[in-house]
Amino acid sequence: MTAVDKSSIDAREVRLGRDEFLRRLLRELAGALQDVVGLEEASGYISIVGAAMAEHINGEYRRALSVERLSREQVASVLVDLKRRIQGDFFIVEETEDRIVLGNRACPFGEFVLGRPSLCMMTSNVFGAIAAENLGYAGVTLERTMAQGHPECRVIVHLRPDDHAAPGIREYFRKDDAC
Repeated sequence: MTAVDKSSIDAREVRLGRDEFLRRLLRELAGALQDVVGLEEASGYISIVGAAMAEHINGEYRRALSVERLSREQVASVLVDLKRRIQGDFFIVEETEDRIVLGNRACPFGEFVLGRPSLCMMTSNVFGAIAAENLGYAGVTLERTMAQGHPECRVIVHLRPDDHAAPGIREYFRKDDAC
């Protein structure tokens, strides 16, 4: 067996770096979960991780803004900003007292999200938990997602519990309000 010249490997184009590796790892983990336990259960597992991420991210923004709770306007800005920081391209489509509607042109998971709709639970849980912890309640509807093959995402964050009849809604409540 002959040794490989390290310089010949370094000079080759290999699509592998930490970011790509981690996104592919998450894709494969989500795929394995979806295959073994089904989409609904896989989404549940990813929701647990999303809730932990939301708690951390919410704390970071509250600390940075020196506030105990974010206002609705701050929540909307935080949702867009946090996705921008991880290379998503979320934007506000509509913001009212009752809801925040967001669009997205670039998924932080990139092409690795295709066929892995359970990964969208990360967005649902992070958005829902941050909104609920600050505003008391959130219901999130993933109306369109890139994981499902759409060219853009559309996410609705409902801010009133009376919208609970919206199809596909996932509800979130402030922790200290939960019984």
